[in-house]
Amino acid sequence: MNEQTRGTVEMTAAMGMLGTIGWFVLRSQQPSIDVVFWRCVFGAFTLLVICVALGLFRQTLTWRQLGIAGLGGMGIVVNWLLLFAAYDHVSIAIATAVYNTQPFILVGFGILQFRETPDASKLLWLAGAFVGVLFIVLGSPASDELRGTFFIGILMALGAAFFWAVAAVTTKHLTGTPPHLIALIQVCIGIVLLAPFAHLSQLPTNTETWAMLITIGVVHTGLLYILMYSAVQRLPTHLQGALSFIYPVVAIAVDVAVLGYRLYPLQIIGMIVVLIAAAATTLDWVLPGQGRAKRASG
Repeated sequence: MNEQTRGTVEMTAAMGMLGTIGWFVLRSQQPSIDVVFWRCVFGAFTLLVICVALGLFRQTLTWRQLGIAGLGGMGIVVNWLLLFAAYDHVSIAIATAVYNTQPFILVGFGILQFRETPDASKLLWLAGAFVGVLFIVLGSPASDELRGTFFIGILMALGAAFFWAVAAVTTKHLTGTPPHLIALIQVCIGIVLLAPFAHLSQLPTNTETWAMLITIGVVHTGLLYILMYSAVQRLPTHLQGALSFIYPVVAIAVDVAVLGYRLYPLQIIGMIVVLIAAAATTLDWVLPGQGRAKRASG
């Protein structure tokens, strides 16, 4: 098996695993703050073993690097909290589709922080994603709208995407730092932040709940990081971006096939539009004529 094939298998497995996390979160029947806390605990244990095995603690981090990693950790933790909480208000499929507006938030950060100017293609995909989200919202049944729970879930998923982008921008300043070590710092930050709020005096009493929580921490955090970072080292950027869309596809399939959620036609259209627009932004698809303009300017 050559390097690219191995990377493709690893990335496919990682994104497929990530697509099932919503089911485990719901099956745990725990508040989102407890799910994220135990994800951080079991994830930290797994990543600690990995970092020791790889000898990553031989590298000394500066206080600045630790501070940046800590800031990214706060972004990741809030991102998980909001996304898992969104599952209580909207379906996994809809939350995941809205959550995949992340590339557009990164484009916004690029404009504000790095003074980047998006081309016409990116503006078109941004407009398309906005329309897609509108379709998802407008396609919800009136009963959900009256309760307000649907819109709360949409806002939580958008908030999760925002804080994911915050963590991603922060991590860009840690080039050269082993990603497994960054992930370990992030989940340790999560333990410290959430310990005062987790319901540690009311621990789960059944084995199924613990099985769900341990799986989320060990498999969906520790093992997933191993596979994903190994794949990133072996794959070109465009292939990484393409394979990352296995995640929302699997999440939607699990929601519909396993959990029996019914999607309404306008919502299905909206989800397809958002995912196509996100893929176009991630893979840098351009409008006819824009490609020639880019080459000319380059």
